[in-house]
Amino acid sequence: MYYKKRFAMADIELLSVVALLQDLPEQGLVRGQVGTVVETLAPGVFEIEFCDEQGRTYAMASLKSDQLMRLHHEPIHQAA
Repeated sequence: MYYKKRFAMADIELLSVVALLQDLPEQGLVRGQVGTVVETLAPGVFEIEFCDEQGRTYAMASLKSDQLMRLHHEPIHQAA
């Protein structure tokens, strides 16, 4: 579990596209919504911008890496 959390934190960086892993009703966000990392606030803490299809920001949230999953748009080559 420690390795998984450590790997996930290292995997998220500035401009990473991420998805929420949990609902955040106080911020009007639900699990699965997609955002972009726009700032690293502290180790494992990121400012995420959520935009609509026209590029208009509808939410900003400071989130921990364990609340996020990085999304990939191309194949990831991993060592066996």
